[in-house]
Amino acid sequence: MREQPNYFNRFDMARLTEEFPIGPAFLRRFEAISRDELRALQESRFATLMAQAWKVPFYQRLWGAQGLEPGDIAGLDDITKLPSFDKSDIMDSIAAHPPFGDFHGMETYPDGERPPVIVHTTSGTTGRPQVLMFGPRSREIQNLLVARVYLLQGLRPDDVVQSVYGHGMVNGGHYIREAVVHWTNSIFLPAGTGIETRSVQQVNLMQDFGVTTLVGFADYIKRLADVAREEGLEPGRDIKIRMISGHMGREDNIALSKAWGGASIYDWYGVGDTGLIAGEGPEKAGLYIMEDAQYLEVCDIDSGQPVADGTTGDMVNTVLFKDDIYPIIRFNTHDVTAMRTDAAPSALNLRRIEGFLGRSDNMVKLRGINVFPQAIGAMLAERKEFNGEFICRVMRDGEGRDEMTVSVEITGGGGNELAGAYEAILRRKAGVGVTVAFAQPGALADLTGIESRQKPLRLIDERF
Repeated sequence: MREQPNYFNRFDMARLTEEFPIGPAFLRRFEAISRDELRALQESRFATLMAQAWKVPFYQRLWGAQGLEPGDIAGLDDITKLPSFDKSDIMDSIAAHPPFGDFHGMETYPDGERPPVIVHTTSGTTGRPQVLMFGPRSREIQNLLVARVYLLQGLRPDDVVQSVYGHGMVNGGHYIREAVVHWTNSIFLPAGTGIETRSVQQVNLMQDFGVTTLVGFADYIKRLADVAREEGLEPGRDIKIRMISGHMGREDNIALSKAWGGASIYDWYGVGDTGLIAGEGPEKAGLYIMEDAQYLEVCDIDSGQPVADGTTGDMVNTVLFKDDIYPIIRFNTHDVTAMRTDAAPSALNLRRIEGFLGRSDNMVKLRGINVFPQAIGAMLAERKEFNGEFICRVMRDGEGRDEMTVSVEITGGGGNELAGAYEAILRRKAGVGVTVAFAQPGALADLTGIESRQKPLRLIDERF
C-alpha cells in the first residue's frame, strides 16, 4: 500500500543541515568555500529549479512570450535572458486561474504524489493580499535560513524570544515560530501584533517570562518601548532585552537600541515569497546574502537591467531551493538596495547588500528627485522630540505639481520655527523641499496602523 504523503515524509529533515548548514557548520562552510565552489553549487541548484519551472504553465507562458526555449538557458550566465515578474503577474495568474493561479506547479505531480502545500498570503501593504505557497522541503529550508541568521547574530539557548510578527493568513509570524522552534533551542513566545496581543499585555509578557530577544518590525518594537515606560516598566532594568532582530529598514538603530536599554540591533531582509534573503552579522556592516539558497540581482528601477555594485536598484531574486511548489525565478520585489563594495568584515565568503532602502513602487518623484517615504523616519531621528512615528501625504495641485506633507509625532509643542527646522533636515537629506506638520504621540496610529498592521503605512497617495 502506498504511504500517505505528509509534511514529514516528503523530504529528509536530517539531510537539510548537510545541504544548508546552520550554526558553527555554517561558519565553517562559508569561511572555507571559494567563489568558484559557491558558483558551482548555485549552478547545480539553478539547473534543478529550471527543470521544474519549465513544467509550470506560468513560466511556459512568461518565457514563451519572449521566444525562449529550455535550451536557451544554459546556466546563471543566461539568467538575464529571462524576464522578471512581480506581484502583479501573480495576481493576474490568480484572476485567470482562481483560486490559486497557475504559478505553483501542483499539477506537475502524478495523482497522489503532490506534496502537502502550505498556503499563506502577503500582508496587503501595497494592495490586495497575494497567495504564497510552499512545499514541505522549501518551507523548512526557509525556516532554517531565518534560524541560521538569528544564530549568526548571537541567539543563545538561554534566550526567551518574543515575536511580534503577525499571524492569521500572513506568512510572517508562522514561519518565524517554525524557525525558532524547529531549528534552535531558545524558548519562543508567539505574541503577534498589537491586535493579537494588546501592547500593554506584550510588555507584561516580557517582564513575566524574562524575555531577552525581540523579533519583528522596528516600528512596532519601538512603540512597545514607549508602552513599557507608560506602564512604569523601564527597558534595561525591568525588561532586560539584549537582542532585537528584524526588519529594521531605514530606522535609526541607535535610537531603537537606546529605547530598549542598550539592546543590540540586527537587521535582516526577505519577503513573503522568497523567505530570508540576507542578514546582518555581528559586525553590522551590511547584510550577508545567503548565496547557497538565493541568487540576488540588483536591477535598474526603470530598465530592469542589472546595475553596477554600489548602485541602487530593485532586488530581483531567484530562490535556488524552491523547486517543489511555486518555483521563484527573477521575482522583482520592488524593494531597493545596493551591493556593498567595501572590504568584507569577516571571513564569510558571501556578498553583502546595504539592506532595505525603500520601495520603488512607493517611490515619489518630487521635482525630479526620488523620495522613499520609508526613509523619512531615519532622516528625522536626530530630533529628540520626534518619537519615530510619521506618515507622508502626497497631493497634486491644480498645475500638476506634486507636493508632499510629512506628518510627524513629537513630544511637546510644535510651531513654525520647529517645522522650519524639520523641513531643513529633509531638504538637506532628501534633496527636495517638503512641508512638515506635527501631531501628538499616538495621533497618527489610525493612519499608519502601527498597532494593527505587521508593516505600518508610511504613504498616503492622493494624486489619483
